[in-house]
Amino acid sequence: MTKPPRHGAWKVMLPLSILLLVFVFLAWHFNWHAKAVTAGVLLVGVASHVLVWIIGVIGLVPFIGPLIVKVLSLSFIWLLNAIGYLVSYVAIKRGYSKDVLTYRGLTVALITGIVIGYVAGHFI
Repeated sequence: MTKPPRHGAWKVMLPLSILLLVFVFLAWHFNWHAKAVTAGVLLVGVASHVLVWIIGVIGLVPFIGPLIVKVLSLSFIWLLNAIGYLVSYVAIKRGYSKDVLTYRGLTVALITGIVIGYVAGHFI
């Protein structure tokens, strides 16, 4: 069983979130290996529950916060984005890099449209 949430968790989670953000900025600034940095941040985020805490804080924003959390948790969007990355990887390996840029732009537009439609449908 999991432990119940602590009331003073923000005293640990906020500095840890800031530390992860600074780490990502430094990695970007010094051109560190992106996959290694991503794996490290995800490992620390999942092990310390910082990612869940950040989504909880986003959910506290009135009206728009719960919608953002719902959209982030839609498995269809995650699946669509994952398939897009796999197809992009194969296409880049075969030399279709210009087409991949067009395809990724269309995918981002589609995902943005789905999110906007979901939010508009929730308010109507």
